[in-house]
Amino acid sequence: MAPAPFAASNAEPSPHDGELLDAYSQTIAAVADRVGPAVGAVVSKGRGMGSGVAISPDGLIVTNDHVVDGATALEVLFPDGRQMTANVIGTDPDTDLALLKAHGAGLPAAILGDSAALKRGQIAVAIGNPLGFDSTVTAGVVSALGRSLLSRNGRPIEDVIQTDAALNPGNSGGALVSSAGAVIGINTAMIRGAQGICFAVASNTVRFVIGEMLQHGAVRRAWLGVGVDKVALPRRVADAAGLDMRSAVVLHSIVPDGPAARAGLRTGDILLSLAGIPTSGPDVVLRTLGADKIGTTIAARILRGGQIVSLDVTPTRRVSERPKVEPMRRAG
Repeated sequence: MAPAPFAASNAEPSPHDGELLDAYSQTIAAVADRVGPAVGAVVSKGRGMGSGVAISPDGLIVTNDHVVDGATALEVLFPDGRQMTANVIGTDPDTDLALLKAHGAGLPAAILGDSAALKRGQIAVAIGNPLGFDSTVTAGVVSALGRSLLSRNGRPIEDVIQTDAALNPGNSGGALVSSAGAVIGINTAMIRGAQGICFAVASNTVRFVIGEMLQHGAVRRAWLGVGVDKVALPRRVADAAGLDMRSAVVLHSIVPDGPAARAGLRTGDILLSLAGIPTSGPDVVLRTLGADKIGTTIAARILRGGQIVSLDVTPTRRVSERPKVEPMRRAG
């Protein structure tokens, strides 16, 4: 029997639908009111304009490295009309992040959230200054987590957040915010020619980079020479490995003659733990590869061909370089 044709519905919209839309609108408005005052326009003489997020009342501001690279002078303009000069405390081309110090006090400050707690589908709100339109708010969702994105120097930025909240030139360095009003990422790029495929550096990466800059003046890292993505870990595998986690990282690229290659790691290996620390996501790998691991032999526990294998690997010092390539359109 042929299926019956679809019939037009005359049903009235449920009042509940309107309540949901109102709640969504109120959430976005509340996020904009809470975080918007902390997002300023970074005017870079020699580079143009981007965005920056104040993270302390005394003037610490996070932005993108590509916003301030090559600048001869910097100014930050906040939504309340304040305009102040700023200097660069530190830059990290490997994550496209920079930390500024604005010459002012009493700034509205945003709170950095925990990007490791995010889930796909959560509301994501982008706040920035696209094309010079200050305090612009766009909304979408967290499209994917644990992405790997090439930095301008050609090295992968791990644990990147993908979102469909619209970004345009000038959004770089602005805030990607959760529905709770916490900054979950710093907006950095969108795919050329695509729509709704935008990226932000995860807040946990931001927190690590800021800490290194404030304590040491630069980001010190150990380096394995791998590119990784987050993958689901079957319960039976986690139980067999004695791990209480449901995700791990897969090695999608290996640098020839790098520490991982010399240790015998291969593309497709699933990294379960590093130096005894369960690697539930790329951010864990980044945090584990601190300066204390440079030149130190550590164990990499991997899943390969259904077997759990442990290999010794000795990370080397990761040296940041100034950008050599421009792999995709930056948001500012």
